[in-house]
Amino acid sequence: SSLRSPKGFPKLKNDTFLRAARGEETEHTPVWCMRQAGRYLPEFRETRASQDFFATCRSPKLCCELTLQPLRRFPLDAAIIFSDILVVPQALGMEVVMVPGKGPTFTEPLKEVEDLLKLRQKVDVTAELGYVFQAITLTRHSLEGKVPLIGFSGAPWTLMSYMIEGGGSTTMAKAKSWLYRHPEASHQLLRLLADVITDYLVGQVAAGAQALQLFESHAGHLGPELFQDFALPYIRDIAQAVKSKLKEEALPLVPMIIFAKDAHYALRDLAHAGYEVVGLDWTIQPQEARAQIGKNVTLQGNLDPCALYAPKEKIGELVKKMLESFGTQRYIANLGHGLYPDMNPEHVGAFVEAVHAHSRHINKH
Repeated sequence: SSLRSPKGFPKLKNDTFLRAARGEETEHTPVWCMRQAGRYLPEFRETRASQDFFATCRSPKLCCELTLQPLRRFPLDAAIIFSDILVVPQALGMEVVMVPGKGPTFTEPLKEVEDLLKLRQKVDVTAELGYVFQAITLTRHSLEGKVPLIGFSGAPWTLMSYMIEGGGSTTMAKAKSWLYRHPEASHQLLRLLADVITDYLVGQVAAGAQALQLFESHAGHLGPELFQDFALPYIRDIAQAVKSKLKEEALPLVPMIIFAKDAHYALRDLAHAGYEVVGLDWTIQPQEARAQIGKNVTLQGNLDPCALYAPKEKIGELVKKMLESFGTQRYIANLGHGLYPDMNPEHVGAFVEAVHAHSRHINKH
């Protein structure tokens, strides 16, 4: 396994994000943004212009470039590898295409339980997703130790919902109908996904990822009962399995973040699911989240992304209020979801700078 971990990475110069994730004291509150490598940057649109989206994902060089672009502009405290959660269903043998104006679309979504037989039951992640590992290794070197690199995956329920819906959906009715009509088959699919995700995340650490985020983006479509049955057990299993495999392979035990969007009903459970950090969307009060999650887990979030449409001074005020509500320690500032394509990069810069300035000020006084 020592052969799997590339040696000779540059020394890390800014470990603020990792320290906050582990619950250690920090001089300033670290900050990064979901979708920070994205279409709101003209240089991103230029790099991506002629390329098919998933072809871009498969090019380590382009992924590296797109991951680094926001760091050239803003003093962010972490980089997150440019990729997509749907590379996992692709590794299982499903075809996904990016349709302009519509988003990711599965050419043949899962319709019947029998369709599960079409999926690869054993996935060699290095063979199927090695391009992501290469992108991580290249990016880790190219970062020159500036900030840590975050790897990520979609969580089982979120991926299952895409695989059955065939794309985005406002109700997730097709996918949820499986949970009610075919619970056994649903668990079979979720288990398969959890196993692949575990290997995928371990492979990302072997390739150089210094933290991992699991995106349960579609948690909000489930209520407490469905979440308890079909999402939480796999979220827990992944944390546990990743950690035990990292130990087995003598790889670094990196901090793990769980982001379950719109799952306030599950915060207490998520606090005990085996993750160092719980990410929050903007629909929960910081004090309320802290009360439910307790003192032993770092919180991440949760400014409404649309706040970045406000004037810069207003962004500063909102950030100050957010920092006062969360406290500057055991906290990673972020948005409550990703950046939108029409956002002004200068406003992203104002957000990042406000987090640093206000948290330093609060820590001094």
